[in-house]
Amino acid sequence: MIVLGVLLILLAGAAFALVLTEESARYILFGYTFEPNHVEMFLAGAAVSVVLLLGLWMLGSGSRRTAKQRRRLRSARAEASDRVARLEDEKRDLERKLEREHAHSEPAHSDRSGDRLVAGGDERR
Repeated sequence: MIVLGVLLILLAGAAFALVLTEESARYILFGYTFEPNHVEMFLAGAAVSVVLLLGLWMLGSGSRRTAKQRRRLRSARAEASDRVARLEDEKRDLERKLEREHAHSEPAHSDRSGDRLVAGGDERR
C-alpha cells in the first residue's frame, strides 16, 4: 500500500509540474493535444487533488499498519525472551534441588583403600 501511495503522489506531482511548466493552456500528452477550458481545468485539478489525497492516505495507512506489525513483533519477541529467561531460571532451580536431593539421599561409601569417603561410590578427582 505504501508503494501504491507513493506512485499516486508522484503521479499527482507530475500533473502539477506539467501544468506549471506549460505557458499556454495547450498540453501535449502521449502525442495528443489537449486544450481544456476553465471548467475542464478545474475538474482536472480536482481529480489531481483527489489522487494526491488518496496517495497520502494510502501512504499513511500503510505506514501505520507496518508500525503496528513491528510493535506486535517486538512485543512477541520480548515475551518469548522473558519466557525463555523464566524457563532457564526454573531449570537452574530444579537442578539445584536435584543436586541437594541427590547429595542427601546417597549414603557415603569408602573407597578400596579406606582412606576417604566418596558419595555414591564414584571417585572424583
